Amino acid sequence: MDSTRKNVLICDTQPVAVEGMKWLIDNSEDLRFAGSVVNLALLQPVIEGSEPQSLASPLQVDAVIIDKAFGLVEVMEFLRALAANSHSAPAVVWGSTVTENEALRLLQAGAKGILRRTSESNTLLTCLRAVTSGGTWMEDGIFGAAEKIYNPRRSELTSREREIVALVEKGLRNRDIGQMLGIQTGTVKIHLKHIFEKTGVRGRYGLAFTGLQGKGSIPAAAPPPFTA
Repeated sequence: MDSTRKNVLICDTQPVAVEGMKWLIDNSEDLRFAGSVVNLALLQPVIEGSEPQSLASPLQVDAVIIDKAFGLVEVMEFLRALAANSHSAPAVVWGSTVTENEALRLLQAGAKGILRRTSESNTLLTCLRAVTSGGTWMEDGIFGAAEKIYNPRRSELTSREREIVALVEKGLRNRDIGQMLGIQTGTVKIHLKHIFEKTGVRGRYGLAFTGLQGKGSIPAAAPPPFTA
């Protein structure tokens, strides 16, 4: 058995989807299908840095794919538990639809990969290769057109504006930001308007996205396709 291949575990309730991913993964040169489970509860060993006992042939898990359909809150709770253990496998979340808000919250919760179930097969493999190599990956287009998102020029921001940017990156709403800073929600909106104008960033999700990029939480561009 080739020990250099990375083992991928799938948590999904749709047998046809699992079989399709199994074929795709096992026919790649560097990945191996490690098995599947049908609910998040069976992934508890992955949080602890070991393999689920439910698998017929247990293998060390190098990445786990989780269907967002299990529930956004439930998946986020699992991701936080996973991130708390440095020895656990990284997680990729995929869903039939993934909004900007959902993608941002999943990244903040600890997801290392995000993509849609409608992705091309090469997109899924590229994501898995990035994640199993210690990186983070997100499908293009989830945060809108890439050319509309720019890296913020933080030197142009006032100290109050930098405070607001930091809180937006944490996922706080305008009302929560206002309460924390002791200002009105309308004042927060005005600050955000100035921040968008100064940085050229499109919207609050784009602002949080570029902040995560700046911290190295997600790559500035998707990695190139794998070549043998």
